[in-house]
Amino acid sequence: MDSPVTPRPAGPGPRRRDRHGRGMRGPIAPPQVPLAASRAETFADLVQDSVERLERRWPQLADIDFLVLDVPRLDGAGAGAGAGAGAGWSNEAVPLGGAVTAREGRPARVVIYRRPVEIRTKGRDERAALVHEVVVEQVADLLGLTPETVDPRYGED
Repeated sequence: MDSPVTPRPAGPGPRRRDRHGRGMRGPIAPPQVPLAASRAETFADLVQDSVERLERRWPQLADIDFLVLDVPRLDGAGAGAGAGAGAGWSNEAVPLGGAVTAREGRPARVVIYRRPVEIRTKGRDERAALVHEVVVEQVADLLGLTPETVDPRYGED
């Protein structure tokens, strides 16, 4: 039993775990389950759902860009959209969204700010309702209509 054990070569191969069995492991959840989606992706899905709901009634919304940003910029140049998407807000009121009319070959834009909306809501249903409300208000502002005209269920809980 005196056969010597040859050590493994310490090459630059991938190391999956350290010597204690800890270290890098696979993902916590497969990509098909909601746990794998980030908060930003989930929020973007809420905005997309709201836009799709409105596009059935207002097909011209297909020409509008809908953007999700984390927070509004203080200088008022939100999303590089020029002045208007967040311009003119004070320290007292943080905007939840903004609308920029089309100009110079650029389409109209609606910007929804994720963090201010998330801070004001507690659960997914409440967040979805507030996102839809903000999208409706910004679309109404762009189209020059009242929010109730854009979505007859606006303001209902």
